[in-house]
Amino acid sequence: MVGLPSIQFNELVQFDNGVLGIAFNLEAKEVGVIILGDYTDIQEGNEVRGTGRVASVPVGDGLIGRVVNALGRPVDGKGPLRFEKYLPIERIAPGVVERQNVYRPVQTGIKAIDAMIPIGRGQRELVIGDRQTGKTAIAIDTIINQKGKDLICIYVAIGQKRAQIARVVATLEEHGAMDHTIVVIASASEPAALQYIAPYAGCAMGEQFMESGRDALVIYDDLSKHAWAYRQVSLLLRRPPGREAYPGDVFYLHSRLLERAAQLSEARGGGSLTALPIIETLLSDVSAYVPTNVISITDGQIYLEADLFYAGIRPAINTGTSVSRVGGDAQIRAMKQATGGLRLDMANFRELQAFAQFGSNLDPVTQRQLDRGLRLQELLKQPQYAPVPVEHQVMVLYAGTKGYIDRVEVNRVGAWEEAFLRFMDNAHPEVGRAIVETGSLSEETEAQLKGAIETFTSTWV
Repeated sequence: MVGLPSIQFNELVQFDNGVLGIAFNLEAKEVGVIILGDYTDIQEGNEVRGTGRVASVPVGDGLIGRVVNALGRPVDGKGPLRFEKYLPIERIAPGVVERQNVYRPVQTGIKAIDAMIPIGRGQRELVIGDRQTGKTAIAIDTIINQKGKDLICIYVAIGQKRAQIARVVATLEEHGAMDHTIVVIASASEPAALQYIAPYAGCAMGEQFMESGRDALVIYDDLSKHAWAYRQVSLLLRRPPGREAYPGDVFYLHSRLLERAAQLSEARGGGSLTALPIIETLLSDVSAYVPTNVISITDGQIYLEADLFYAGIRPAINTGTSVSRVGGDAQIRAMKQATGGLRLDMANFRELQAFAQFGSNLDPVTQRQLDRGLRLQELLKQPQYAPVPVEHQVMVLYAGTKGYIDRVEVNRVGAWEEAFLRFMDNAHPEVGRAIVETGSLSEETEAQLKGAIETFTSTWV
């Protein structure tokens, strides 16, 4: 494109037929533009005008409960948006001085995550695994679990089929989760340019909440397809290809997005933006180009394994390779008291299980460890769209880690858990209330919990 001498990088331009584009390549004699819409009517000789506005999206509370495209335009048929202002999709991340430690949890409602791989507000936790291993399910469960809590969720769907995105939105509506959620879509049928800008648009919407002293969670589903879209537009604009034909700045593509997640200091309002990027691997290859890039940018990863998924262990989280670099800072004290050493025990159990397959005679200590691991594994299984409140998690995991379910048959652990929680809610509601109100297990609460578990388990067994 020739002309446009005073164009800015990332400025929106408009073609004769009303289609928008973004100034992407600024060269000495021409401008490379990526087109955000139907390009079939555009021909050589058409006039293009700069709009004077850098690519930006509407932000504010009016977007909550809505489904919008990558430009922030509504696509849910519910009428025009009410919004406060526009924010640029590309912004500089908060500096070190503007941040503080991550110290508050994002309760996902998934026992295996909240107990062993906790996520804090302001953290960036990668969800990684092969296709169809439950990555999106973790994200949806986390959104559902924020119902009635003070966390606004933004779900960014990149390169997915429209039918799949519609199913996700329907699930969120069914569970009453759209009341605190914004859905940003750039489906597989839309131009690569829209898929490229979609996560930045979702991030800008979340930043508005963070900067107003509130908490937001943004889910990028998924960044593998985002990298593909960026590769496509880069190759079309003749940027030189590098490894796997990706342009040389594909690391910067994701780092400038994920670094915008932060826990702001009290001086900046104390708001937070948590990022849950999703990466799809091929045949469990986490050493591929894009997965290693994103692993090195994030503060830990939840690794989902296909073998565990097919074995019926869901969520299929590999506790040995999954890690949270924030750790106990992102847990309530009661959870730390109830699950101390659980992650290490489960990792050891997986190794023992592999060893025991050889059929060698095991000593009594190893056999006990194996038996307890089997019961804990059953306890950590969880159906989809059924997040567990934190006080229920603490109670059942306390019973599991302290050995109270060692006499329960492995195939009846799920039934035991259901009956035990019903018993606690009916007979001892004060225990759950104390955990929620204080966030810890005091000596008195722990004694009550122990007594209740012993009473229930003796009658159950």
